[in-house]
Amino acid sequence: MRLSAVAPELRGRLRLMPPLPLERTPARRLMQVATRRMPPARQPGVTLGLAPGVTPGIRVYRPRRRRSGAALLWIHGGGLVIGGAVQDDRLCGSTALELGITVVSAEYRLAPEHPYPAALDDCHAAWTWLQEHAAALGVDPSRVAVGGQSAGGGLAAALAQRLHDAGGPRPVAQWLFCPMLDDRTAARRDLDAVGHRVWNNRLNRFGWRSYLGAEPGSPDVPPYAVPARREDLGGLPPAWIGVGDIDLFHDEDRDYARRLRAAGVDTTFHVVPRAPHGFEAWAAGTGLARDYLATARAWLRKALPEDA
Repeated sequence: MRLSAVAPELRGRLRLMPPLPLERTPARRLMQVATRRMPPARQPGVTLGLAPGVTPGIRVYRPRRRRSGAALLWIHGGGLVIGGAVQDDRLCGSTALELGITVVSAEYRLAPEHPYPAALDDCHAAWTWLQEHAAALGVDPSRVAVGGQSAGGGLAAALAQRLHDAGGPRPVAQWLFCPMLDDRTAARRDLDAVGHRVWNNRLNRFGWRSYLGAEPGSPDVPPYAVPARREDLGGLPPAWIGVGDIDLFHDEDRDYARRLRAAGVDTTFHVVPRAPHGFEAWAAGTGLARDYLATARAWLRKALPEDA
């Protein structure tokens, strides 16, 4: 994909982004170590804490001026093979501050060392921890949304499906940034030639293969492993799905939004012209990213029930 296809204000930052040789185990592990060593991004007005005795880990962001008993469970991205909750400290902290809510960010085990269902199980454990500690956190357990970016968005969608079927407490909303929803995209070899920026289909195929332990697009996948494979989407919580129109995941995200609406789920599908994958993270200081996040947070503020 030519750089000219990208919005001008994103091009400078995009030029600085290195390639991701994720298929090479030493390189992938080096990236994982680098993520673990990232210093916390603390923000004025927000306290950042770690849930004691929880493995693989939970980060808790609490605004000093809490304006709502609602909360968000956030799940980081990384193609299911890299990444960590620390990379989203700024996003989670600023969301907690602006909305006046508690944000809990889940760590999860990574593929290929830990294939499905490890990551989803860890996200479910974080949801359970939040429910069990809601009173101590000043959170109403019936007013919790789930959200995430990229692979984290896919895991958030899968978690919403799993919690719906379990019959217990369910999220009140899904807040999904460029979610990784459908392994069948990775099976489309025609997309390899497009060369999508930041996250291309070659990387996508490696991520899904690592997670599923099988080739993407295989006839059978386990329940909740691939959110877009679910046939009945009825009864799921309201959803906000945001993505750039030159993101590899644009078409699968658009299709999931369409199917949610057809199933009667209140769904907002927000498209950013000329924006590559995850731009709101690596170009957070641009006007394009600030406007995008403001729109997303405005939706989440309305989606979370107000205090009685």
